Amino acid sequence: MPRPPIRTQGRVRLGVLALALGGFVFISGCDASEDSDLDRGRALFLQNCGTCHTLAQAGSSADVGPDLDAAFAQARTDGMDTDTVEGVVQQQIANPRTVEEGVPNYSDIYMPAELVTGQDAEDVAAYVASVAGIPGAKPPELPPDQLFTERCGSCHAFQAAGTAGTTGPDLDDALAGKDANFIEQQIVDPNSQIAQGYGPDVMPQDFGTSLTPQDIKGLVDYLMQNVGGGGGGG
Repeated sequence: MPRPPIRTQGRVRLGVLALALGGFVFISGCDASEDSDLDRGRALFLQNCGTCHTLAQAGSSADVGPDLDAAFAQARTDGMDTDTVEGVVQQQIANPRTVEEGVPNYSDIYMPAELVTGQDAEDVAAYVASVAGIPGAKPPELPPDQLFTERCGSCHAFQAAGTAGTTGPDLDDALAGKDANFIEQQIVDPNSQIAQGYGPDVMPQDFGTSLTPQDIKGLVDYLMQNVGGGGGGG
């Protein structure tokens, strides 16, 4: 039987998360985030969770898993405090909810247990609890080098940034001799020209809307100036 569409998976998962939220409504928080590093939690979220979940403050808009802003906005309205949200997230990381057999491909549409563990899990949970469902939340403004590392470094190798991702092509090779227009087009419409050996839709398709024009220009300039270890682009 064919795999259900991604958006259907997201709806199924959101319902599953709603069950988890319901189970935690009456559990009081214990201020577990007091020793947590929220900046580190944000970086870990982007690396491990942002490719599946929407979270406005992280700048992620994937729909493989639940929209975390939507999932927790109503919970906050209903009186759930930040410590309790953190507890829900920690439980979901350790023991993701599943459903009974009968959902097509049910065994491979839910996130693996303990995607992060220990202090990493605490930092991620504390970060999500601090921003999920908060009206007006948006990503911080970052300089181009940090923005590249945050949004691109987990997938691409780039010598100047010290990144070694292999999900996408090595940018020192892929962008050598390319001009600014090509680089910008690849950011905002990555399927317009797909690197040899890679398939379509590997790179997020929403950078044209989730990044500001200033962010995009900054990334283009940064890549042009540093491709090949600083040898320049076109």
